[in-house]
Amino acid sequence: MSSKVRDRMVHGAADMMRRRGVNAMSVRDLAVHTGAPLGSTYHYFPGGKQQLAEEAVRFSGRSIHRLLERALEAGPVEGARAFLTLWREVVVSNDFRAGCPVLAVTIEEPPPGEASSPALIAADEVFRDWESLLVASLTQHGVDPARASTLATLIVAATEGTVAMCRARQSIEPLDAVTRELLALLEAAVG
Repeated sequence: MSSKVRDRMVHGAADMMRRRGVNAMSVRDLAVHTGAPLGSTYHYFPGGKQQLAEEAVRFSGRSIHRLLERALEAGPVEGARAFLTLWREVVVSNDFRAGCPVLAVTIEEPPPGEASSPALIAADEVFRDWESLLVASLTQHGVDPARASTLATLIVAATEGTVAMCRARQSIEPLDAVTRELLALLEAAVG
């Protein structure tokens, strides 16, 4: 039972972060959001909000990793299409009020007095993981490794950036435009 409460809190933190960011998420709000007793937060996460943020980033990263890994079995174009479609669904289904919790961590300052944070380090690892999945698929489909690396970075960066733009504009147009261009670029790269 305790594992379920802990997992619910990590999932809830990821949800709150994708809507509000880390700085606007309080431990008290998280307890209310997840229906968990406030004391459970400090019991399961003695590192407080920073530990929750790190674990929420890692949870989100693993979730996307699994989706991307499965989709890439059909090739890099289909993998990228699934990645982009996922973010389109997130933005639209949440009425432009939610984005990526991994990105949310990267745009906020680390805790006072720190150059970085465990959550920010986790975000870097997640982005690199997604890129490595794309690189592996691209190289498997004949793309030069250096070009594959550049394309993978472009896919992740363009997707994350346009998710933010969609939220700001309250329109899916930026993501749809980038999706068309990225898929055309990938189709040309893999021949």
